[in-house]
Amino acid sequence: MQKLLELYKQWKGDEPANVHQIPGGGSNRTYFRLTDHEGQSVIGVIGTSRDEDHAFIYLTEHFNRRKLPVPKILAASDDQLRYLQTDLGSMSLFDAIRGGREAGGRYTLKEQELLKRTIRELPNIQIRGARELDFSNCYPQAEFDVDSVLFDLNYFKYCFLKATEIDFHELKLEADFRLLAKDLTIDEGDRSQETGDSFLYRDFQARNVMLDHDGNPFFIDYQGGRKGPYYYDLASFLWQASARYPHKLRRELVYEYYNSLKHYTEVPPVRHFVNRLSLFVLFRTLQVLGAYGFRGYFEQKKHFIESIPPAIQNLRELIQLGIFHYPYLMEILRQLTELPQFQQIETTASRADGYKITDQNPYKAHPQDGPATFSKYDAQGPLVVKVFSFSYRKGIPEDESGNGGGYVFDCRSTHNPGRYEPYKQLTGLDEPVIRFLEDDGEILTFLDSIYKLADAHVRRYIQRGFTSLMFSFGCTGGQHRSVYSAQHLAEHIHEKFGIEVRICHREQGITQTLQANS
Repeated sequence: MQKLLELYKQWKGDEPANVHQIPGGGSNRTYFRLTDHEGQSVIGVIGTSRDEDHAFIYLTEHFNRRKLPVPKILAASDDQLRYLQTDLGSMSLFDAIRGGREAGGRYTLKEQELLKRTIRELPNIQIRGARELDFSNCYPQAEFDVDSVLFDLNYFKYCFLKATEIDFHELKLEADFRLLAKDLTIDEGDRSQETGDSFLYRDFQARNVMLDHDGNPFFIDYQGGRKGPYYYDLASFLWQASARYPHKLRRELVYEYYNSLKHYTEVPPVRHFVNRLSLFVLFRTLQVLGAYGFRGYFEQKKHFIESIPPAIQNLRELIQLGIFHYPYLMEILRQLTELPQFQQIETTASRADGYKITDQNPYKAHPQDGPATFSKYDAQGPLVVKVFSFSYRKGIPEDESGNGGGYVFDCRSTHNPGRYEPYKQLTGLDEPVIRFLEDDGEILTFLDSIYKLADAHVRRYIQRGFTSLMFSFGCTGGQHRSVYSAQHLAEHIHEKFGIEVRICHREQGITQTLQANS
């Protein structure tokens, strides 16, 4: 610590007025906020690995020459085990989107915009950051290669798979591991990856993105980066199990990334891009399960044990795609997901039935037409679902189809934001009301049961060729709880089944039609 203070004094010309240690994450470096007498602060870092610290310092100086959004190195000791960098503040993307994560993946529009800003900026550091970069300075290795893939796959095998006591054939599994490693490191269909280098961030996650006062992202902790395919970081960020990104938001973020990537390099066709991304999602899922196994099963850390079920759910969805040509590996993974200890999963955010990464048409028509990276069940009948919100004071909506109506759900048992002055002029479509309801949580539990009931009913109506189904949500004024519930059920059904859904918020005079997918 004394040597860090000496470095600060040498740089600043005076000792800091205040020194505050910043809680660290999984890093072996120690961070301090050093503040001068005028209230200006910098971050002081004490490391334990010269090679790792050198990698960060080299990359940071290189990225600054490329004018990328990263901190600046202000001073460094001769051995590079201590250095000073600009203070990017205390607000990380991880903290900024905490509300959506804790609400089971229900992110507000503001939180979604922060995610989109971040994902749009990622290709900047991956492509522009790689230009003229000397990858020999990277730590612990210069390039993503077969050996590094096999290391992570064997980490999964020994730290997770063996802990489950599943019986498997070592040589058969190793053979599929080698096929997967080859496919991950050789991309014969993407000329952009053949003709140009890209920087693989490797630890691209919300904790490593800092936000300025305007919500603009700045990147930190990229010292483990190396030359490698850009798909890795996208898969790492969007399929992180604890983030609980809903499928719709994940599609939109893939779309944002793909369109941003086009500004920096030649991109592969959409179909090829999505297939390659699926491959890295599989690899990244196995990689994190290996880490969860070691930190959870062996080190007995509760957070990592709790992260296993959502990661297994990600794996379960991948297996259902049926697009991977590693038969023995996929059979073992199928057995893994069917183990009794992994059957209790959280479904609030995932609602995974009926989704898949598709190798057909991941966008509605062309990428510029809008995101649709996942396909739905194919509707077998021209079913149209109508969803109403209403006030009980004005009566239950009539069914104009002549079928006599459908489900009617009473929202009045849930906490009413209309009782509070700030929300009286708003509706369940407005962000403050959405946050109120989701932070309270009652509405989420209420809707979870309805989603399950509605899913079964819609699926059965499609099978039987019925053409009309109606859901109605009532509350006291038809303004807050019923509007929120009707809108969310409508979007849920449309997203899951791809059929036409007509929304009518009767008391607000708002109608909307979600068109059937072609």
